[in-house]
Amino acid sequence: MASFKEGTKKFSKGLALLAVTASLMLSSCTIGETDTSAAAEASLKAAAAAEALAPAASVGNGDEAVNPTIPILVRSLGSGLQQVSMTNEAGYEVKAELSADKMRWTTSEVLGYGRTYTLNAVDNNGANLKLSFRTVAPDSQLSVALSPLPDSTVGIAQTIGFRFSKAVPDRKAAEARLKITTEPPVAGAFYWINPQEVRWRPAEFWAPGTKVDVQANIYGYSLGDSAYGSSDNATNFTIGDEVRTIVDDATKQMTVYRNGELLRSIPVSLGRNDPKWATPNGTYIVGDRYDKITMDSSTFGLAVDDGGYRTKVDWATQLSYSGIFVHSAPWSLAQQGNSNASHGCVNVSPEAAQWFFNTVKRGDPVEIRNTVGGVLAGSDGLGDWNIPWETWSAGNSQQ
Repeated sequence: MASFKEGTKKFSKGLALLAVTASLMLSSCTIGETDTSAAAEASLKAAAAAEALAPAASVGNGDEAVNPTIPILVRSLGSGLQQVSMTNEAGYEVKAELSADKMRWTTSEVLGYGRTYTLNAVDNNGANLKLSFRTVAPDSQLSVALSPLPDSTVGIAQTIGFRFSKAVPDRKAAEARLKITTEPPVAGAFYWINPQEVRWRPAEFWAPGTKVDVQANIYGYSLGDSAYGSSDNATNFTIGDEVRTIVDDATKQMTVYRNGELLRSIPVSLGRNDPKWATPNGTYIVGDRYDKITMDSSTFGLAVDDGGYRTKVDWATQLSYSGIFVHSAPWSLAQQGNSNASHGCVNVSPEAAQWFFNTVKRGDPVEIRNTVGGVLAGSDGLGDWNIPWETWSAGNSQQ
């Protein structure tokens, strides 16, 4: 197989030979026209033969572990490509594009993992190139799910989630394949909340109107220990109005603001003043919303028989993965605004729960303050903002 470099050297030799031939032709008028014409013709034939260079390819015969995402290029070292084809071991012909001048041929679709491809190329000069190579064959493959959903409008506290199907062996390699583009530009950083999931966020809440594009280009790339990305993924979203909520245990009130304007103040009842049930302080991020849901403590390890609960509630707005919601609690109306009676959730009236459900959106921040509980863990899933920026921006890809 001819490489681009070898082809260029051969091409240079051909030019030199043509130059010699031209010299012979110029001297023919002093040495005898008939003899020198024959010599010149012979020289031209020799030069043409030297110029019959086979096409050059960007892969070599027998190459192994070729990245399937990098296009295969074939280049004519003669007068143009007459015919080029590339097929896998099953006989499928790979889609490709030939340049208008027929000097370059390039594959136009990504290749498969663990495939053997055969490439045939014929130049207009009659020279032929034939080779085969094999793409990388991963021991395992990892997919990645992204959040928030494409084309969504989210709140100013929304972080970007990349959840892999398995623990990632090489976190740094994975981060290198993730790209966040914002308009206007916003600086941010990655932080792994567990071995399978990395988040990205700015130092401060987003500005309303910011547009965000997210790319996870992992296919064809090693994520460590011979694990490769199974497919690329992408999402995009826009930051909506600034909607902030403050829940203050000192006043037993929940106040909701939009773009700095107070919308409403709502009486609440929080987790009982007991280390087991006290509502944690900190900044929460609004997650899923359910018009009806069964709150079940056994989902996080506390059986009903051991003091847990299983209760159907309406208008539930998620604040944490550990089961903290703002929800309708008609049974605690007497306590709302006065005392704490819940298992950690923010209890409000049915009407207020529905209003809150319809007012906030995914990614809006909810700050809970002045409880006897600790602070919501940053690894909880919706507690990202409770990890100090100094810690977050330092990263933990080496852990």
